[in-house]
Amino acid sequence: MSNRLPTIRQLQYLVALTRLQHFGKAAEACHVSQPAFSIAIRELESCLDSQLVDRDNKHVVITKVGRAVSEQAQRILNDIQELQQIAGFSKGNMQGRLSLGVIPTIAPFLLPTVLPGLRESYPALELILYEGMTEELYRQLLVGSLDFLLLALPYDLKGVEFLTLFRDPFHLAYRENTMILQEDHYDLEKLPDESIFLLQDGHCLRGHSLSACRISNQAKLSPVSASSLLTLVQMVDADLGISFLPEMAVNSSLLTNTKVKTRALSDDSYRDIGLVWRKGSSRENDFRIFGDFLCHNRQMENTGE
Repeated sequence: MSNRLPTIRQLQYLVALTRLQHFGKAAEACHVSQPAFSIAIRELESCLDSQLVDRDNKHVVITKVGRAVSEQAQRILNDIQELQQIAGFSKGNMQGRLSLGVIPTIAPFLLPTVLPGLRESYPALELILYEGMTEELYRQLLVGSLDFLLLALPYDLKGVEFLTLFRDPFHLAYRENTMILQEDHYDLEKLPDESIFLLQDGHCLRGHSLSACRISNQAKLSPVSASSLLTLVQMVDADLGISFLPEMAVNSSLLTNTKVKTRALSDDSYRDIGLVWRKGSSRENDFRIFGDFLCHNRQMENTGE
């Protein structure tokens, strides 16, 4: 292997090429000519004495080594960005760029009420939002593509710090005048088989619903699952079955123009909402300030102030 070290620019080019899978588009994204871009990638391969890219006239394929190098390059670039932030920002001032990953059972119900006040309170903060499933957001967090996550907990994650913000209780959801259960004296164990609708596998809300609402009889679960809370509500509104909704969704406009009714469950039927970030992140104080802001905003809404 060469004694030369890769340059930051070469690492940036490789990350862009991995993301875009096209030399011309990657070169354009990096604001450099395609010949200069290609030379830089070849120099990086020579420096590492490894083939990072398989090339032909029509396709670009990042090799297994190339993908591993690209992921490490992203971590290095993220660390460099944190160095700039340490040097350039006053600690705890919520300035600069922060990328936040949010799951779809939180994002549309919590963020619209929070973002206007956040922009007003922290005008120097550039918050970039990404919505996705927990596992994918976690992967992006570990490789440095995201700075922190807003998730439903508990969830088994390694190498991260957790900050629990508040509880989000579950509510039973059913259609008005349904024959599936008795409103005032329902028993989940006496529900018809295949009458409980949940989200698809991959949504953490499915696991949280099963655990928090203590659904142990798998025969009660419908083999049909929903891809979103909107679809779940439509199934309940059609009286195909019942479901469980988090309180933040119940308090939103999701149930408007439906005949879906809800009933609070026991006090121990809930999911926790919290923030997650990589251990040792230099911006931990900013994440905690962000968490405090979310909690304060939620408290103001709940008290009507």
